[in-house]
Amino acid sequence: MKAVVYAVETGEGWRARFSIAWEVDVDFWGRRGGRRICRIRQSLPLGLAEAAVEWLAAELRNPKAGERTAESVERELIHAVELAWIAAGEMKGTRRVKPRRERVFGMAGLKGQELGAVQEAGGRSGRWTVEGVRLEGVGRDEARNGALESERHWGKSVGMGAGEACFDGAGTAAEALEREAKQAAACLQGRSLLREEIAALFEAAAPSLREEPAALRALQLAALRGAVRLAAAIEPAAPARGRSRRRRPLRCRRCGSGEERMRRTRCASCGRSGCAVCEACATMGRSRECGLLALGVSPREQPLVLAPGGSMDRWGLSPAQRDASAAAVRFLREGRAPASAGLPWLGKLCSLLPGLRPNDAGGDRSFLLWAVTGAGKTEMIFPLLDAVLSAGGRALVATPRRDVVLELAPRLAKAFPEASRAVLYGGSEDRWENAALTLATTHQLLRFQAAFDLVLIDELDAFPYHGDPILHYAAAKSRKAQGTTVLLSATPPKPMQRAVKRGRLPCARVPVRYHRHPLPVPRRLALPPLHRWAGKRRLPASLGKQLSRSLDRGAQLFVFVPYIKHVQPLVELLRRHASQLKLAPRAIEGTSSVDPGRTEKVVLFRQASLRVLITTTILERGVTIPRSDVFILDAQQRMFDEAALVQMAGRAGRSGDDPNGRVFFCSAYRTSSQRGAERQIRAMNRIARRRGYLLGKKESGK
Repeated sequence: MKAVVYAVETGEGWRARFSIAWEVDVDFWGRRGGRRICRIRQSLPLGLAEAAVEWLAAELRNPKAGERTAESVERELIHAVELAWIAAGEMKGTRRVKPRRERVFGMAGLKGQELGAVQEAGGRSGRWTVEGVRLEGVGRDEARNGALESERHWGKSVGMGAGEACFDGAGTAAEALEREAKQAAACLQGRSLLREEIAALFEAAAPSLREEPAALRALQLAALRGAVRLAAAIEPAAPARGRSRRRRPLRCRRCGSGEERMRRTRCASCGRSGCAVCEACATMGRSRECGLLALGVSPREQPLVLAPGGSMDRWGLSPAQRDASAAAVRFLREGRAPASAGLPWLGKLCSLLPGLRPNDAGGDRSFLLWAVTGAGKTEMIFPLLDAVLSAGGRALVATPRRDVVLELAPRLAKAFPEASRAVLYGGSEDRWENAALTLATTHQLLRFQAAFDLVLIDELDAFPYHGDPILHYAAAKSRKAQGTTVLLSATPPKPMQRAVKRGRLPCARVPVRYHRHPLPVPRRLALPPLHRWAGKRRLPASLGKQLSRSLDRGAQLFVFVPYIKHVQPLVELLRRHASQLKLAPRAIEGTSSVDPGRTEKVVLFRQASLRVLITTTILERGVTIPRSDVFILDAQQRMFDEAALVQMAGRAGRSGDDPNGRVFFCSAYRTSSQRGAERQIRAMNRIARRRGYLLGKKESGK
């Protein structure tokens, strides 16, 4: 996409701008008391236009430059454009030149033919031509008609029809454009969308803006009004200033990726042979150096004021859930660590997340809900959502997986029937809804910008959110500057655990499950490495003994293995020993990420048609079996880190009818991950006992 670069003189001095609908800018400044506009006649690729405007705006703010004349501004305008091309690697160094002036002209008193005759009288410097229009003293109709004739002579800039209907003499089209600009701004509020996504949004929500020329005019007027920010999708390389020769590297504004994730290609839109495109977020649409990104502006920048009090009785929370949820709600209201946490709020969450700049995270308003597996995190977020929605705010619940989104959607609909809701995932029909309560996969957050007062990130340690700086960046930018981020996890990353310990991250722990029994502590079972015996006919005696004990007590078994290649040999081995285990061979199955029948097997396992399921870590979370035991084979393998071991161990003991499930780390030797997982589980049990969350012997029936 191309844009026009210009400078406009107003009563407050000169301003630098770029435009994707030039005739809109001429009309706008003519109505706002503009005195003169100077533009580069040749349209520039959008990224270069933005870089030139950024450099020129800084020059125009320089107090040492003294009073600006039209000739000096035109000279700086040309120089800014050339520096932008140099920074982009498209030109070699240049020196400042003074444009040759033949005639100063304006709109007042000129007819269309006369105005066209003097257009070539601008200043020239190599390939760049400066053209000027004087607006001072021009009446409203004269300015509008003059801009129309000017645009007809200058041709079809930025791919739009010259002088289209918004400048007819009756003025009704100008009023229509104002309405369309307001409609465009309302649709884009809290959004971060590429040009193609904008077209899809307007197709669904603003039929009058279906045609691209009308959409571009409305966007440009909304940007001039400050209701929308228009920018290149990839932040361009900034020209060097002063003695510095270092240029700012490219950065994708949508996903935050740096130049190392860019690829340069020939672009049919802007004509450059090396237009950068971001490969990191290409699955969500192409983010190009010349591509348009529209950022909706939130109408309210003040922090949301939450009403005090509010009963939690309606949610049916356990004592541990209630305390943690109340601490999080207090944090929403006060913006500081709750007294119960005993932690001074000192640090910034962005320092814990790779790829984030400090200003991206919007400050220190982040809170961690550290709840053990099976603690009922979903129920704990209901009071937080209620507090924000009751105050008229917008809330987002983001989770890494689509299946969790589909599972949570009816629960949220039942809990908040009065709130408008949007459920977002790949192919969702709600993707253009601006709802009070949004439930989305984390990838969908790339399309938001400063939209939500509360952002809840569930399973922050799970794939693909864990370890992906793009999704961390998307979550941070989707929150309003004065909003709050609440992070939910049973196994937060080590940096976050250290931040909690040092008092840098406010946190509330839920160390016990809803049934108020202690977590099952894993036991180690010494076994040779899996590859030595999985393909043989003999099952290790110690393993067979423990499997039989678990089956005899009526449990279903999760048997985790490190690699997909281990699944089928182990299934065949256990089926050979099915009679020893007192099972039918068909009650033993295996699955993995490459298994097309995975969903059906999980359903059969939930229905207890399968008693033993051999699986990889794909089932380490999200599957609850009322009576289950867990066996983790080759627990010494590197991919079984502390978080994975805790999550897999969390499959046992989740039911109140069977809270004391058995967990075995079957390994050739103990690792730091095994010791860390055991230590974390024991620590949660100690905290639960110390706070009185565990049931007494009489209550538990012991």
